[in-house]
Amino acid sequence: MTQAVQATYKQVTGDLYAEVQTFYAWQMRRVDALDIEGFAQTFTEDGEVVHAGGQRQRGRAEMVAGMRAALPRYQDIAVRHWFDHLLIEPDADDPDTLYTSYYTLVTQTDREGKVSFQPTFTVADVLIRQDGRLITRSRVITKDTPVAPPAPELSF
Repeated sequence: MTQAVQATYKQVTGDLYAEVQTFYAWQMRRVDALDIEGFAQTFTEDGEVVHAGGQRQRGRAEMVAGMRAALPRYQDIAVRHWFDHLLIEPDADDPDTLYTSYYTLVTQTDREGKVSFQPTFTVADVLIRQDGRLITRSRVITKDTPVAPPAPELSF
């Protein structure tokens, strides 16, 4: 699956960039601490997540149920989500809506300190400002795949 790259670039304020980075830091610390309910609260009540495998979860209750079912996978490991290359695009018509995109790397550390790396992903979120704070309306997670190099130019 080819990753779409936005062709435009718009500068945001340092304050907005810091606010979004801080939101993600708090959101991911909740999930890494296995605070399932706290993580779900960082989404709107009807929030949606589309996972890389195509699984879709709608609403906080589905998110919590899906995360609870996955808990055995995280026994005896510490999980960390690392985000980078954050892009923020404010909605031109609604100042309370932000479109974000970032790369994520997930590490898992076992009791002996051995670290393993999971596949990398590109994440696209829609954040909204609700009651004065940022919250996630939707998230689409796409597993990164190699991009085909451009075809060589032929010269005659």
